[in-house]
Amino acid sequence: MVGRSQVVLHGHRVTYRIDGDGDEAILLIHGMAGSSRTWGEVMPALARRYRVLAPDLMGHGESAKPMGDYSLGAHASGLRDLMARLGIERATVVGQSLGGGIALQLAYQHPELCDRLVLVSSGGLGREVSPILRLLSLPGSELVLPLVAPAFVRDKGTAVNRWLRDQGIRTSWMAEMWRAYASLADAENRRAFVRTLRSVVDLGGQTVSANDRLYLAAALPTMILWGDHDDIIPVAHAYAAHEAIPGSRLEVFPGVRHFPQSEAPERFVEVLLDFIATTERPHDATRLHDLLVEGPERPGA
Repeated sequence: MVGRSQVVLHGHRVTYRIDGDGDEAILLIHGMAGSSRTWGEVMPALARRYRVLAPDLMGHGESAKPMGDYSLGAHASGLRDLMARLGIERATVVGQSLGGGIALQLAYQHPELCDRLVLVSSGGLGREVSPILRLLSLPGSELVLPLVAPAFVRDKGTAVNRWLRDQGIRTSWMAEMWRAYASLADAENRRAFVRTLRSVVDLGGQTVSANDRLYLAAALPTMILWGDHDDIIPVAHAYAAHEAIPGSRLEVFPGVRHFPQSEAPERFVEVLLDFIATTERPHDATRLHDLLVEGPERPGA
């Protein structure tokens, strides 16, 4: 995968990967406790046709982990600023898990930056979420995490994953989950993880929902992409969002769990490239305004 680069925004280090030099751009937004590395299987193929940007979100990967705001809105503003710094005026925005919630927020706050919207196993579309994440949102979890994610376990597990990869044994889903777990062995990562998690999840499930504003996504070409075996965020959210977003496209990958970009990278690239090729970037700046004025269509309205 293309090497990492860094910029300093508002006094904080932001690490990102960028590749390709096409006329159009793709912005890839990773999920909770992840990093730009999650796009390693798909970024080279996408970069043959497009300019592709995959940042480490603030508090994740090799980006800075300051005390501060880790809300969806703060992440969306940070991506806006990174795009401006790199001279990317607009992009097809692809968000996975937490990144899907951020993509929705970016499209809502800054629609002028978004050519298309792609939601991959996305947060922000319903209350249900993995019980583990709900438990980790509880007060005191930051005291427990050092015990359940010690550094020596991380190092041993990373060595096992490396050996499996060297033997040609494909463990994409397990590798993604392990990298997320292993990142919590670092104290800075744990603090940022807990702050991020609590901004979107509590004991009852997800606390931030875009469902009341999904009708606004009709202003953008939108695709929803999910694995039918997702045990982090249920695929039922994909079907409900597809029904709520007029003109959206739904792709459900059989046998895939929470990381379609890693578990089925060839299919992921095929579907994403076809979606971009067969949809037009919006040129009507008044479309979002019209949808806001009209409001959502409701039965009997």
